[in-house]
Parts: sequence; structure tokens; C-alpha cells
Amino acid sequence: MRDKTPTNSAGPGDGLIRAGVVIFFLGAVATLVTVAPLFLGSHPFPTYMFGLSMLMAVGFLVAGAGVLRSVAAGRRQARGAGR
Repeated sequence: MRDKTPTNSAGPGDGLIRAGVVIFFLGAVATLVTVAPLFLGSHPFPTYMFGLSMLMAVGFLVAGAGVLRSVAAGRRQARGAGR
């Protein structure tokens, strides 16, 4: 029996992966903005900008959680199909 889920539908974890990618890129931009004054010779940004740079790690963790959720759903689906 064929799976009735369309190939373009969002599976479990896809939303977390997309959100993680967006958060990661926001953190990457914040990191570039924070490091730029070091190369330009201007005054450094306030300390909270260094905290925003940590969004890269948060985005990575969120995307990783989405991947794990997607893998778990795939394993559950494979176990169900084997019965």
C-alpha cells in the first residue's frame, strides 16, 4: 500500500528545522556585525551584541531537535509499515 502523504507536505520536525535555520542565520549576521568593528578599527558594539551572537548555537540546537524529531517519526512510520 502506498503512503497517502503528498511528497511536498511538511513532516514532523520540518518547522523546527526551518526555525533553526532562520535563528542560526540571525546569529551569523549578529556575529558579523559584532566582529566588523575589530577589522574596521571603530568602537566595539555593546555587550548585548555578543549575546545575540549566541543565536547561532541556539539555532543549531533547534534545527538538530527538528532533525531528531523527523528521524523518530520516520522510525515510527517504518515500524508501523513492517507490521
